[in-house]
Amino acid sequence: MDILQAFNLKMAGGGIAPDIRPGQTIKVHQKIQEGAKTRTQIFEGIVIARKHGKGLGATITVRKISNGIGVERIFPLHTPSVGKFEIVRTSKVRRAKLYYLRDKTARETRKKTKLIETKSQRSQPTSKDTAMSKTATE
Repeated sequence: MDILQAFNLKMAGGGIAPDIRPGQTIKVHQKIQEGAKTRTQIFEGIVIARKHGKGLGATITVRKISNGIGVERIFPLHTPSVGKFEIVRTSKVRRAKLYYLRDKTARETRKKTKLIETKSQRSQPTSKDTAMSKTATE
């Protein structure tokens, strides 16, 4: 391990960058400080780009439609101001940068992305899993 990798690992707190990819719909829990109070603001949207690899400078661009207006925000992956990244939906896309979604409507965007998995599908056990757990308890 060279000096630069050791420094980056130390500064990241030993944490590994979350596996966030373009096409995923995520919720970003950002900590906002207003005076003496701290609150959490959630920004939910689709990841249209991931830049700068997996190092300390890695960023993602998240886009959402708010009141008919497109809003994009760039979030660093390794920052104390972001509480967590929660993956809501995973879609298969055929590009690394989804900048073409800026010109599409919501309906056209759904056509361009192929749904792979949602959060509810991951959390619900299948009938096969429940049958196996019943036989294991007996």
